Amino acid sequence: MSGAIVRTAQTGDRSAIHALVERAFGQALEADLVDRLAADGDVVLELVAEKDGGLAGHVLFSRLIIEGDGVSCAAVALAPLGVDPDSQRTGIGAALVEEAHRRLEAAGEKLSVVLGDPAYYSRFGYRRGPAEGFSSDYQCDALQALAWGVAPTAGRLVYAHAFAVL
Repeated sequence: MSGAIVRTAQTGDRSAIHALVERAFGQALEADLVDRLAADGDVVLELVAEKDGGLAGHVLFSRLIIEGDGVSCAAVALAPLGVDPDSQRTGIGAALVEEAHRRLEAAGEKLSVVLGDPAYYSRFGYRRGPAEGFSSDYQCDALQALAWGVAPTAGRLVYAHAFAVL
């Protein structure tokens, strides 16, 4: 990763994060999602990659609840991961996801779910198989899961409210 520093996002980063995510996706939808997740208090972990005095990348993991058999269990959802177009293909996205995974596992999280390109996210250990046992509003071939240790394998995935208003 060329010269970027990965760190925890701070309150003062909000407007720069919004601008970065909007540039990365070419629209405001994902940036608005990040704003809503932060405002609603649903962020479990949010990291940025800082390069040359500005933000070059961002990743957010929000709280996800797995409901099943009258019991609920906490997990996380990776969404979104964005890298400034001028910094793509430099390893910034990978550095963000790998550092986030280290922190999440160390914090005791057991399961992460992502809705994204299987060819990209498989490099981080996400697989379709572990996600097939879950029901979700987003159930499709792009829904993948990654477990750290013993994790739930079935139930209904309940995303943070901000996803419902997309």
